[in-house]
Amino acid sequence: KRVCEIDLGLISQCCLTKQVFKMNKQILANLSLKINVKVGGRNTVLADALTRRIPLVTDKPTIIFGADVTHPHPGEDSSPSIAAVVASQDWPEVTKYAGLVSAQTHRQELIEDLYNVTHDPQRGTIHGGMVRELLISFKRTTGEKPERIIFYRDGVSEGQFYQVLLHELDAIRKACASLEANYQPLVTFVVVQKRHHTRLFAHNHNDQSTVDKSGNILPGTVIDSKICHPTEFDFFLCSHAGIKGTSRPAHYHVLWDENNFTADGLQTLTNNLCYTYARCTRSVSIGK
Repeated sequence: KRVCEIDLGLISQCCLTKQVFKMNKQILANLSLKINVKVGGRNTVLADALTRRIPLVTDKPTIIFGADVTHPHPGEDSSPSIAAVVASQDWPEVTKYAGLVSAQTHRQELIEDLYNVTHDPQRGTIHGGMVRELLISFKRTTGEKPERIIFYRDGVSEGQFYQVLLHELDAIRKACASLEANYQPLVTFVVVQKRHHTRLFAHNHNDQSTVDKSGNILPGTVIDSKICHPTEFDFFLCSHAGIKGTSRPAHYHVLWDENNFTADGLQTLTNNLCYTYARCTRSVSIGK
């Protein structure tokens, strides 16, 4: 798998021979989901996208980014952190995604390679970076230039919110400007947090209209008052059905919003994206 993807640039799908010969429909279906998306297919398409009813996405060309940084385990002092950025490559379906990864400074939370400039003696100034490359790819596949950017950023603690916002919003702006003078699409920047201790419960566990069969709250449940910040734009969304134990909702913080989303609009979009995960046929806890 490593040789195919890193050295040869080939698409691969590993599976055990004994699993294939079992002819188990569920195993074969899971393999088919993975293979189809790896060769550029779509496993799911949102009904709201087909009918152009996703707020502030289907009316104008919109690209949706997701970004995170993975850090090495404690004690691995020489290993780099790995930044990954994905972006939608179709519109208005926002179902197909391309991804890029980049090694960066050890335990650095800011993504260093969103946009970069290098100077070559022969070629002059060279613009690069993951955001720039994904914007170019979006234009190539859709024929449209994004007028809106929605950027979901995972793995940021509250103490780093505005440091990350200042650095990465600036990188997004510069990446856009490097493609075309005065090109400044409207940006919405959202931080997603999974590691917290908040859990949501139905007021009445005997009311089947408010809980699923595992006793958890229903997928799609949103809390945007009472336990949220009194002045900032944040909300809890439980987008998945709990299979075992208590469901943990994701906590979304909107740090920057030039698109002027309504709370309902952004919550609906975010919940819809949790149904586009290619490797399974149910909603997941956060968009992947």
